Amino acid sequence: MAVLISEGVMPVRYWLFKSEPGSYSYDDLVKDGLAEWDGVRNFQARNLLRDEIKSGDYVLFYHSNSNPSSVIGTAIVVSDGYPDYTAWDAHSDHPDPKSTPDNPIWYMVDIKPVEYFNATVTLKQIRDEPTLTDMVLLRKGSRLSVQPVTEHQYRTISRMGNTS
Repeated sequence: MAVLISEGVMPVRYWLFKSEPGSYSYDDLVKDGLAEWDGVRNFQARNLLRDEIKSGDYVLFYHSNSNPSSVIGTAIVVSDGYPDYTAWDAHSDHPDPKSTPDNPIWYMVDIKPVEYFNATVTLKQIRDEPTLTDMVLLRKGSRLSVQPVTEHQYRTISRMGNTS
């Protein structure tokens, strides 16, 4: 069941955002309180940030390339997609000289932390949960840093992360 957030019948959607903890961790998000989800340089993920991900959507925050890779907590999207101006900054970690203020290529959203899990939910635990076998995260070759999840997947992982 999708939650309706306005009379425009815009259902809340659910996402998984990947970040390497050495680059930006969930602890960083908690400390900052609000973060621009910038630096995405994949067109499929860009399209999600620009067109699909909306304020009010929920996010599973996933630490990739960590030991073990796992979902750490949840966040909420607090802005619709807007141009990623870090692409215009030659001194940023991810500049793109083809992107300009007049012709932006890359997009980002802002997120805020919601819940730090009591226990991380590892990739192995996700793989071992029979009701999660169709997650994009588990598809062979799926490396998107921003990907959709179903409400069921979001709730199942949240429940797994809050078991003491």
